[in-house]
Amino acid sequence: MTPIMLGTPTMPPRASDISNLRGDKTFPHTAHDGLNNVTQRRNLTKATTTIRNKRQRVIDEIDDWEDLREAGSTTKRYVMAHLPELLEQFEAAVTARGGHVHWARNAEEAGKIVTELVQATGEKKVVKIKSMATQEIALNEQLEKVGIFAQETDLAELIVQLGEDKPSHILVPAIHRNRAEIRSIFLKKMPHVDDSISSEPAELAEASRMYLRKQFMEAKVAISGANFGIAETGHVTIVESEGNGRMCLTLPETLISVMGIEKILPTFRDYEVFLQLLPRSSTGERMNPYTSLWSGVTENDGPKNFHIVLVDNGRTAAMSDEIGREALKCIRCSACLNVCPVYERAGGHAYGSTYPGPIGAILTPQLTGINDAHDPNGYLPYASSLCGRCNEVCPVKIPITDALLELRHKKVKEHKPVVEGALLASMQLMWSNPRLWNSAAHLVFMGRLLGGTKGKITHLPSFLAGWTDVRDTSVPPKKSFRQWFDSNEAAALLARAKAEGLPKNNIPTKADSDAADAAKEEKK
Repeated sequence: MTPIMLGTPTMPPRASDISNLRGDKTFPHTAHDGLNNVTQRRNLTKATTTIRNKRQRVIDEIDDWEDLREAGSTTKRYVMAHLPELLEQFEAAVTARGGHVHWARNAEEAGKIVTELVQATGEKKVVKIKSMATQEIALNEQLEKVGIFAQETDLAELIVQLGEDKPSHILVPAIHRNRAEIRSIFLKKMPHVDDSISSEPAELAEASRMYLRKQFMEAKVAISGANFGIAETGHVTIVESEGNGRMCLTLPETLISVMGIEKILPTFRDYEVFLQLLPRSSTGERMNPYTSLWSGVTENDGPKNFHIVLVDNGRTAAMSDEIGREALKCIRCSACLNVCPVYERAGGHAYGSTYPGPIGAILTPQLTGINDAHDPNGYLPYASSLCGRCNEVCPVKIPITDALLELRHKKVKEHKPVVEGALLASMQLMWSNPRLWNSAAHLVFMGRLLGGTKGKITHLPSFLAGWTDVRDTSVPPKKSFRQWFDSNEAAALLARAKAEGLPKNNIPTKADSDAADAAKEEKK
């Protein structure tokens, strides 16, 4: 197929509706489920605290961490600026090594390509490596419609699949589950497991190993994602912790990889930087246990057929925004999730997208677009306290808070809410007219009529109650500052301050001045 060319005059395509990128409910509604789930909150707090502490320890070991971050950020910006030619270079390199490259504009096209490739083998079952890209395009669901079952082999993804659940974290999809819950799932869904199994991690891991071993030995087709694709050499690469991915990459006869077009790196040397950034930021390890690279096919070594599907699904649309395109630098490390106070309390399911947390709040709305004022993805940019922790830990320096503010601006500009829009327009008129503002300021005392306990307003009327339901508001003073400043009390205080002057111990002496001059001369 003809590659997707960026920068064309026509409107870039958005992600298709078949994607797992838009929930049914808005974040404010779904977040309540997570907030009320005490077990999930406990699991998340423990897991994210452990991961971010490990990350900090391994980052503190190296002196050039900030230089590595800058190198990663610069490389990804170069990729965004030269993506068409890098993709074509990658296609040529893969093809030269016996691989096949397919291009998909959206989730539906990608799913159709993969489905037809599997059907061509005659298989009805495939093994699958953990992949955000395949989750994004709802590949398992698309395959299921034509009678093909995709067996997840990553332990966390297996837990989610057997529990008929959805992933809630980029790196650890089952982070919301504890050991007791996992044991219960295995008891129900694994034929060889009985009541003798405990909730000890070693026993649970062994049960999953026995369950998957048969799947690996029988599989003729495997499906993977990709952490990176290298344009210079045509290599595709995956980093993992378990080794199950390595089994999928080497045993089956046919390997199909699905990769977002932004995952390209220009040269093999660039890969060196990201192999230092990714493990430390994701799992808090100096290096991941398994690093797999492949390109094309090699006789008597690994799969006989290799296909890679390059997916757009809204990425070119995201690239059209100067601030928003920074989100495409993401290397899916999940560091921003592990430090986010909103994610830790609401959980990943609250975002309604394959991509939860701060990165999901800026990436998802750009991939899908915001259809109207009630679009669930239009609420995601507000799923943040703007504390800035995510900016500090991002290994490729994505300015997440800047993107959040830009998306909020676009949401209000393009889909202004009726009630809030009318209120803010009135406030804008008031703030731009000094006379109106002064008149309103003189009425500030009326806020005291709302009363409250201990100087707090605990309940505002009508739709304003949404504010006071979750926070206390101070009772306004009897007078505005301007009213007080015009009073006799203010005039008397000002006159006294002028008469008393500055405290003597705050007035610089000649000796202080001479000492400061001497210090300057010494530095020279």
